[in-house]
Amino acid sequence: MTPRMRRMLAVAGAAALVALVGAPVLASADPGPPQPTGGSAGATPPSAVEDFAYPNADQIQRDQGIKLIKGDGHITLSTCDDSLQQIKVLTVQGQSGDVQGAYCFKATAKTGYLALELPRVFALETADHPISADLRPQADPSAPAKTVNVDKNGYQSVGEGAAGGAPAVLLELRVTG
Repeated sequence: MTPRMRRMLAVAGAAALVALVGAPVLASADPGPPQPTGGSAGATPPSAVEDFAYPNADQIQRDQGIKLIKGDGHITLSTCDDSLQQIKVLTVQGQSGDVQGAYCFKATAKTGYLALELPRVFALETADHPISADLRPQADPSAPAKTVNVDKNGYQSVGEGAAGGAPAVLLELRVTG
């Protein structure tokens, strides 16, 4: 063996030894998060995993009577304004119905998804985007959802707004184009 080969073999052997001995040392490092300075010792930072929960959903439910669950961010609740291109959901208003009577949503993309619970829906109206919506009978929470499609610039009676229809709960809105 040449002196050059011996040196390379010695260096490779030393690197392998360091890798074998160093790996368990690194693997045994404390996996816990670093402790914050100046805060409580048990506090951990919030998770960075997106759960798609609707922001401020509890406050919106208290103030406006609509339960927003989760979505992809492309359909958002907005103030109703007839001069804007919006998706409008009409509900029965009053003691046995909803607080507002109409809820409007802004679509920011050609596709979008929003899971919600809105009782006593009787009509869906669209502007610049077609939608599909899942509804179920209000009296039977275990009943399967029925999907309704509404074309761009369309109007569709649903639930008790349709002939012979019973009160319905809106469960999902999807922008489809």
